[in-house]
Amino acid sequence: MTDLAKMKCEACRPDAPVVTEEEKQDFLPRIPDWKIQTEDGIPQLVRTYRFSNFAEALGFTNRVGELAETENHHPAILTEWGRVTVRWWTHKIHNLHRNDFIMASKTDLLAQA
Repeated sequence: MTDLAKMKCEACRPDAPVVTEEEKQDFLPRIPDWKIQTEDGIPQLVRTYRFSNFAEALGFTNRVGELAETENHHPAILTEWGRVTVRWWTHKIHNLHRNDFIMASKTDLLAQA
């Protein structure tokens, strides 16, 4: 567990600050299985989790959904047989925010449960 998982998301505004390169260099080692990928010009944190079957993947998807509702920060989730791909980014700023790294860390904890 990283200290990121203990943090709470803050409400984001359209003028919220994008994570700096220094922050990225600090945060990424704390969530080593996540990668930054650019989709439609927007950087996103992406990770695919593996499961034994569709039911386990769906259960994980539902737990991520519950977390997203609790934190009021929502990912893109692709649920398939045996795997779930989660993408975090901040829609209001079309970029990465500290919240995305917090949520990636919390998502990792859900996968360990």
